[in-house]
Amino acid sequence: MAENTRSEKAPDPLIRMEGITKRFPGVLASDSVDFSVQEGEIHALVGENGAGKTTLMKILYGIYSKDTGQIYFEDEPVDIEDPKAANEFGIGMVHQHFMLVPPLSVVDNITLGSEIAHRGILDREEGKKRIQELASDIGFDIDPEARIEELSVGVRQRIEILKVLFREAEVLILDEPTAVLTPQEVESLYEILNNLQEQGKTIIFITHKLNEVMDLADRVTVMRDGKEVGTKEIENTSKKELANMMVGREVLLRVEKKEAELGEELIRTENLTVTNDEGKEIVNDISFSIQEGEVFGIAGVQGNGQTELIEALTGIDEFSSGTVEVQESDLTNADGREIREEGIGHIPEDRLDRGMITDFTVTENFVLGYHTFERYSNRLFLKLREMDAHAEEAVEEFDIKTPSIKTLAESLSGGNQQKLIVARELSQQPKLLVAAQPTRGIDVGAIEFVHERLMEERARGKGLLLVSSELDEIISLSDRIAVIYEGEFTGIFDADETSKEELGVYMTGSKRQDEEKVRRKALNQVSLRE
Repeated sequence: MAENTRSEKAPDPLIRMEGITKRFPGVLASDSVDFSVQEGEIHALVGENGAGKTTLMKILYGIYSKDTGQIYFEDEPVDIEDPKAANEFGIGMVHQHFMLVPPLSVVDNITLGSEIAHRGILDREEGKKRIQELASDIGFDIDPEARIEELSVGVRQRIEILKVLFREAEVLILDEPTAVLTPQEVESLYEILNNLQEQGKTIIFITHKLNEVMDLADRVTVMRDGKEVGTKEIENTSKKELANMMVGREVLLRVEKKEAELGEELIRTENLTVTNDEGKEIVNDISFSIQEGEVFGIAGVQGNGQTELIEALTGIDEFSSGTVEVQESDLTNADGREIREEGIGHIPEDRLDRGMITDFTVTENFVLGYHTFERYSNRLFLKLREMDAHAEEAVEEFDIKTPSIKTLAESLSGGNQQKLIVARELSQQPKLLVAAQPTRGIDVGAIEFVHERLMEERARGKGLLLVSSELDEIISLSDRIAVIYEGEFTGIFDADETSKEELGVYMTGSKRQDEEKVRRKALNQVSLRE
């Protein structure tokens, strides 16, 4: 990990938020919260999903207006009514979902809305010069004329930071800054943030990754249920204490995984290829198999074909070539209903686009895709009482925070929407679960619960195809791990014989295993683990 720079902190806070309250319909998102950050420090803000941490920072940045409370800047009361006002106080925010225009160049993205002009004429050259100077200051080399769509996710993250610095921000708010980065890119981001701290910048970062908090922050504030639980100096706390503060109970930070007891082969795929509308191969000649009681993980930077592979496997899209057999049933290019009827569940990576209908109720989303099954339908009518009863059970079992099972899904927090989808798929007791980012956007307590449930399914002899951007999750849960890069498997590893650093090298495509070795290990055709 990058060496953490511990700066001398000023005795008085640079920014102080007192008694901040924010209500949304049916939700008290921020409940009289006090928060302060000192000049030149790196301050982590952590909490369960829905705890109010992003809401609090959006109030500081002017995206949301507070209902009550006061913000102080350098001990003076201030009103921050919109992001423009925040920028005037030197506050910038890097959002979790990048705000970049892919077809445009780096310089055009960074200067958009803040163009440099002389006598009404845009000066792109001056903009490029300033961008290169800012990049050099933080140890980052970038071509200002490069198009965003041609750049890696890690580089785009750094361009978002440059965009904030271009607007002369002295306080940087980063929302889940490492969500889609490789270990090597995380390391690079650490170095950039430490460089910024050395230059006197103040950094607030929202995260659910306690390793990042311990590696990077000077102080950490924990929120729970819209309230501040406490603020700790990093040297005086631990991951275990922070996790317990976040959840309000004792939390295990490890996955209890027994030795795999493999059964019959559940699924076998051969030479799978997916081609996009332009004829480009997004998934290229992939083969693998999964046995009963096995977790097969796929690791890779987002955008390397894993989404297209999963969507074709679950009937959302189609393969252009290749075969899929589930216990000798040919499911190549079967539709979603046929796949569900075969006992294959699917947790999609995009809960809003693929996982639910937000203007449906909790109950309706809980049975979505399974509403034609005998459990919920007699072919003519839906069994409404059974639907409601099972939804009530799932809400309690998975601790889904909702006023009612009749509440619309759009009213739930992102984490509770995710838990609803996980509850739906696990409640059907699939023999094979395809899980893409199963814990994305949920809190440490819910992650623990989901991991335990997945391991229970494995112990019962179920199979699991796991795709996750969280390498700790991939390594902890998987038995075998495939690394995908540009639509191909670059390596296959036993989970107990690899590391995040090794996987990270293969995720960048800079190293590959022998093609035949990859195929044999992916199909589990080795007599001895290599």
